[in-house]
Amino acid sequence: MNNPVVQRIMQFLMESSEYFVVLFIAALSYFIIKKILVRAIHRYFEKTENHYDDILIESNIFSQLAYIAPALVFIYASDIIVIPKYVTQIIAAYIAVNITVFIIRLTSVINSIYSTFEIAARRPIKGYIQMVQVIAGFLGAIISVCMLIGKSPLGILSGLGAMTAILMLIFKDTIMSFIAGMQIMFNDLVHKGDWIEMPAFGVDGTVLDIALYTVKVENFDKTIVTVPTSKLIEGSFKNYRGMRDAGGRRIKRTIIIDQSTIRFLKPEDIDKFRRIGLINKYLDSKLSEDIDPTGCDINKRRLTNIGTFRAYVREYLKNNKNIHKDFTLIIRQMAPTSEGLPIEIYAFVCNTDWGFYEDVQADIFDHLTAVIREFDLRIYQHISDKTQI
Repeated sequence: MNNPVVQRIMQFLMESSEYFVVLFIAALSYFIIKKILVRAIHRYFEKTENHYDDILIESNIFSQLAYIAPALVFIYASDIIVIPKYVTQIIAAYIAVNITVFIIRLTSVINSIYSTFEIAARRPIKGYIQMVQVIAGFLGAIISVCMLIGKSPLGILSGLGAMTAILMLIFKDTIMSFIAGMQIMFNDLVHKGDWIEMPAFGVDGTVLDIALYTVKVENFDKTIVTVPTSKLIEGSFKNYRGMRDAGGRRIKRTIIIDQSTIRFLKPEDIDKFRRIGLINKYLDSKLSEDIDPTGCDINKRRLTNIGTFRAYVREYLKNNKNIHKDFTLIIRQMAPTSEGLPIEIYAFVCNTDWGFYEDVQADIFDHLTAVIREFDLRIYQHISDKTQI
């Protein structure tokens, strides 16, 4: 035992025993929280029917506390053992970084839980959560650096007033996006799930996500487009939410009639159209109008095939179960063009589903294209001058 090497080792161990104890307690605190406490919490949450706690498990937010525990042990142990100042500063900075990460994760959990509610589609808060995360990250970075160099964070933060212009320049996009997000929410401009159209950005699809900086849209060709949030306020866009909420989708198409086929009806034509039950009331009302007392045929009320066709289209759509009865229904004659006389059909399908709408619209115009010959009318069609071989 008189060996000087052994004596030095024993002396070192005796002097360092307190440090080993602190290290052991720090490691034990991490093990208890990470392997026992966090796992126990996860197992308890997995047994509950509440799905909100599943979000907490997926975020792994409780594990972040396990990283802070050993550092806190060293901080409290500074009254028992001598810890160099630079080590204390590193530990303090480490705690500040972990607390910042914990706050950022916590805000993400809040957003995930909020997204499960129906109001989240109309009032998204992801942009505001991201703004809080940016501020938390910025302040956390400043505090961590101050802890590392042993300076007071208040001194640096108070000196930021002189750097306001620089900070405004650095965070210009963040500030603009934040303001745009507030305007979007308060003015109820865009919801998640809305169909919007912005030709300038190649946008024509469904809104997937509204974040602080960007709005993500899935076009109908399955491409993804991201648009800066501020651009929704700076420019204009079309939102089809009103159509969806109203429950009707508009049909607005024209049939161009060859004007050379428009004529007055003959008595035999009227007899033939009597067989079409939809226009009997129309024929009776028009034929019962006063006849000019002069006896001149040109002054008499005479029916035309184009007018009768318009009446037929109106009654046909009124009796179509797929046309919305409470919305506008107009069959109007437009100004003639070099191609012919346009007859515009303006109505609303009672279902906003795209596929259903297209089927109904196609069925209507299939029928009108085929039935128009019964009225001795012809649809204009340009014939090419090129001879086919």
